[in-house]
Amino acid sequence: MSHQSVMCEESVTALITRKEGIYVDQTFGCGGHSKAILNQLGPEGRLIAFDKDLEAVAIGLALAKTDKRFCIVHSDFSNFDATLDRMGVDEIDGAIFDLGVSSPQLDDAKRGFSFRFDAPLDMRMDTTVPLTAAIWLNQAAPSEIKRVIREYGEERFAGNIAQSIVRARALAPITTTSELAMLVKKEIKTYEAGQHPATRTFQAIRIYINDELNVLTKVLPKVMRYLRCGGKLVVISFHSLEDRIVKRFMRFHHENDHLPRWAMVRNSELSAPLLEKVDPMRRASDQEIASNPRARSAVLRVARRSGVILEEK
Repeated sequence: MSHQSVMCEESVTALITRKEGIYVDQTFGCGGHSKAILNQLGPEGRLIAFDKDLEAVAIGLALAKTDKRFCIVHSDFSNFDATLDRMGVDEIDGAIFDLGVSSPQLDDAKRGFSFRFDAPLDMRMDTTVPLTAAIWLNQAAPSEIKRVIREYGEERFAGNIAQSIVRARALAPITTTSELAMLVKKEIKTYEAGQHPATRTFQAIRIYINDELNVLTKVLPKVMRYLRCGGKLVVISFHSLEDRIVKRFMRFHHENDHLPRWAMVRNSELSAPLLEKVDPMRRASDQEIASNPRARSAVLRVARRSGVILEEK
C-alpha cells in the first residue's frame, strides 16, 4: 500500500497562519504533509523537516533539490531546537507532528515492523542505531519485557508473553517476526475481532525500541519556546498513549494558572495561558477511513500559541 498522509488537508489548513512564515514538519515520512504545506506557502515561506528514517530522508533530499524553500534533517525530532539554533532560526510559525509508523515502514518486510511477513526482527526507524528488537528481546530481563509490553502495548497477557519469550530464547535466539508472532499468539487467550493477537506486543516493542513516547514528551516543551504568538501546534496521533501525552500537555498550558482549587485569587491576578485551544479533538471522516484504513485511529489536536513571553531558550 502506498502511504497516504492522514487528515492532510485538515491539519495543514489548521497549521498555516502566514504564507511567508517558517514551519517545521517534525515527522517527514513520505512527505505528504510537507508537500501540502509547500503548496500553501508563498515564495518567501520556509519549511524545515525532520526524520530519523534514512529512506524518508532520501525522499526529502530529492524534494529539497526541486524546492529551495525546503530542507530536511536526519535527526530525532527532539533535537530540533539545536538544529534551529544552528540555522539561526529564533521563531517558527507552526509545527506539525504525524506520529507513529508509516505504511512504507510496515510494508517493507526487511524493516521488521510487521507480523505479516517473515523477516528479521528489527523495528528501528533509524537504522544507524545499533539496538534492534531482536537484540533487546534476547537480552532484556523478564520483568523489563513484561513492563514494556504491558505499559506500551496495554496488553493484559504481558506476563505470560514475557515468560514465553524467555523460555524460547533459552533454547535458541528469537530472530524473526514470525517467531515472535507465534510465541505471542500461543499466550493470548482473547483478542479483538479482526485484530492479530500479536498487534499490541509488536506495537509495544516498536515504541520502546524507538523511544517514541519519551521523545514526544521531551519535544513538546521545546516547540513552545520557538512558536511565535499566534503560531500553531498540530499533532496527529494514532495511539492512546501518544494522544494522552499531547492532550495533557495542551490542557496544562491552556490553564491560566496551576494553583490549588482552594486558592483565593482574583481572575485578574491569574497569569494568561500559554496555549489557546483552537478546535475540539477531531477524527478522520468516514470517507477518508474507507480509502485509508490507517486513518481509523487518528486523532488530530490543534493549539495556538498565546502572546505570553517565555524565559530565554
